[in-house]
Amino acid sequence: MNLSVLAAFGAAIAVIGAALGIGKIGKSAMESIARQPEAAGDIRTSMIIVAALIEGVALFAVVVCFMAL
Repeated sequence: MNLSVLAAFGAAIAVIGAALGIGKIGKSAMESIARQPEAAGDIRTSMIIVAALIEGVALFAVVVCFMAL
């Protein structure tokens, strides 16, 4: 199998995993805010921090995949 195909496949897996993770975080945060509206600010802040960390890991994975080319 060609190395460029493997790198593209790895980048795609990283992006799909990040999208699923952020979607799950958003879903859980909205459910939490619906149950405790008074904690919305803290929940939103935590959600944004975790989403940013996931995006950072996904970006790192994509860069590593493209550096393998």
